[in-house]
Amino acid sequence: MAASIGNAIEWYDWTIYATFSIFFATQIFPAENEALALISTLATYALAFFFRPLGGWLLGRFADLRGRRTAMLLTILLMACGSLAIGLLPTFAMVGWLAPILLLLARIAQGMSLGGEVSNASAYLAEIAPPERRGRYSSFFYISTGSAVLIASLLGALLTATLDKQQLAAYGWRIPFIVGGVLGIVGLWLRRAMPETDQFEENKTKAEALRHPLMTTLREHPKAVGQLIGFTLLSTLCYYTFFSALTPFAVRSRGADPNEVFVALAIATALFVLLQYPMGVLSDRVGRKPQLLVWSAATAVLIVPLSTLIGPGLGNLLVVFCVGLGLYTMMTSIAPAVMSELFPTELRGLGIGAWYNLTVAVFGGTAPLVIQSLSSAGLAGAFFWYVAAGAAIAFLVILSLRETKGEVLR
Repeated sequence: MAASIGNAIEWYDWTIYATFSIFFATQIFPAENEALALISTLATYALAFFFRPLGGWLLGRFADLRGRRTAMLLTILLMACGSLAIGLLPTFAMVGWLAPILLLLARIAQGMSLGGEVSNASAYLAEIAPPERRGRYSSFFYISTGSAVLIASLLGALLTATLDKQQLAAYGWRIPFIVGGVLGIVGLWLRRAMPETDQFEENKTKAEALRHPLMTTLREHPKAVGQLIGFTLLSTLCYYTFFSALTPFAVRSRGADPNEVFVALAIATALFVLLQYPMGVLSDRVGRKPQLLVWSAATAVLIVPLSTLIGPGLGNLLVVFCVGLGLYTMMTSIAPAVMSELFPTELRGLGIGAWYNLTVAVFGGTAPLVIQSLSSAGLAGAFFWYVAAGAAIAFLVILSLRETKGEVLR
């Protein structure tokens, strides 16, 4: 619970940036060109993703050497400080180009933090789980992640319902960031007494003996690296399509009401959270591979038809978000288990941290920017074909996975 709740706070802080970007873009960047300000804000969002591999590498290796718990305390401190800094940023009108620079620095800290958080929390949950229940334990990662996004969505719905656009742009967007900074202190308190995993204690000497651990993952575990990149490609596209990119896209490009978008996302996110544990249980019974194959195949077939429903009207938006996120739970419920089962303990933090986050940076970090740029060029539909292609690639990669349910971690 401590690992999961701390993870929720991390993901809340990360999610609110994309969720509220349409409101603070013209406060941090020059307001004369609204479209350029939004693209600049999303570019900053994307750039922070490229510090996630660095964070995953450094903090993953740190966790393999010094422990999962110590690394997880550091990640939540970095994320909370970044969130609080964004909430207190001066505007472009006050300090000029210093405002975007400060925003970028805060996002770099958050990018490195999340790079370490995903790998270390995933490894921690997998390592404390009994082998026959690893799917169940893994489901708590995205129960916490989904809960964090749900809170961000509900806060978005509340703020858009009570404040007008001028108030949101003037000060309303700061509220969720300041709340995130305060929640970070709660996360630190929750994680302070977490026990270290037996897997780490038994293997830390082996981790210390490794001289070039990143190259070791490529030299000794190339298939695992390729498989991790293959299914993460689709996973990150699904996450940032439904949880981040579709919110500004639906409002700006398809004329949807902002409040209806937030309400639809909140309802679908609640469904996403509720399905995690049942899907984790299912994977412990039927295996990881069947679930992943159904998820990737269904996404490849349905993502383009779903995109045609995006627009005004709560009913259509509910179908898009609920179907998309419902399918996605087949992957998210077992992601920590699947990733942890690819690498031995002495390389687990670094192996997941470096290669997972590199894939997320390339495909997830650029998703909001790609969809916004294509929309501006009148080619919005091309983005969903891009996701469908990613799903087809993931399906082929998943075919090569070995079934690992019930196995003891290496």
